[in-house]
Amino acid sequence: MFGLVLSAGAVAAQTEVKLGYALAPDSHYGVGAAAFQEVVEAETDGEFTFKHFPSSGLGGEREVIEGLQIGTIEATIVSSGTLANFVPETGVFDIPFLFRDLDHARRVLDGEVGDEILAKFDDVGLHALAWGEQGFRHITNNRNQIAKPEDVAGLKIRTMENPVHLEAFETLGAAPTPMAWPEVISSLQQGVIDGQENPLSVIVSVKLDEVQEYLTLSGHVYSPAMLLVSKPFWDGLSDAHKAAFEKGAEAAVAAMRGFVDDVEASGVATLKERGMEVGTLSAEQKAAFQQAVQPAYESYYKQYDKDVIDRIIATE
Repeated sequence: MFGLVLSAGAVAAQTEVKLGYALAPDSHYGVGAAAFQEVVEAETDGEFTFKHFPSSGLGGEREVIEGLQIGTIEATIVSSGTLANFVPETGVFDIPFLFRDLDHARRVLDGEVGDEILAKFDDVGLHALAWGEQGFRHITNNRNQIAKPEDVAGLKIRTMENPVHLEAFETLGAAPTPMAWPEVISSLQQGVIDGQENPLSVIVSVKLDEVQEYLTLSGHVYSPAMLLVSKPFWDGLSDAHKAAFEKGAEAAVAAMRGFVDDVEASGVATLKERGMEVGTLSAEQKAAFQQAVQPAYESYYKQYDKDVIDRIIATE
């Protein structure tokens, strides 16, 4: 009997962490989730066990974040798409052509500006552990290759539920259509939308080449991700457990960035092999797009602290 009591106590001491994310286990989210789990379990001697819900197994990203707020879900790796609905300041990173390259983006997110925005999530029932990564976003569609702003006119393009992205595409004359990720593939198949925009890490991992003909390497927006945990869950952890989750988040970020680096190096060749027609915007063509979205910048300066935008641009 005594042995049975001990066994029951050992089981009770384990805490299950439900971890939801929108993409497949072999995506950058899945790789990050696996690294997160491995380190947390090792650091806590198995006191925490993880149950993964990939491929939107717990619903769309907004639903999952709301689950974290009320404490029914413990953790998520999430795109920046819906974060501005919870902490508006996160939208500043979605401004088109704000980041020069991946190194610039990573330095900003790992620095003071990134830390300041992470801290704001504690005020909305969430705790942000770290900035993950998806990479630079590119446009795919079934209508035409894109070489100049006029080629986007009237394009029915799925965007995230993100006001900054919506305004940029509206300024370019497109017909942006916000849509939860689980609906995208079927909408592309049925012609409800012409295209979408995402980083190569997503385009490759979900095999968008099966439902899209054209890829334009536009690099118009850098797309971070975020590792979030429920604030009620976080507040119930000991300091040692919090340190374990923070160390796990660091490992997840490293894994995600490594995945993105690999995809940036190999993804285009992979998609060409799969039959996609790939175009790349030259520096001059990008400059034309930058000029075309300039009217949106005046609106961005009203929404976001211009000092923050200037600090991002000035980061070496």
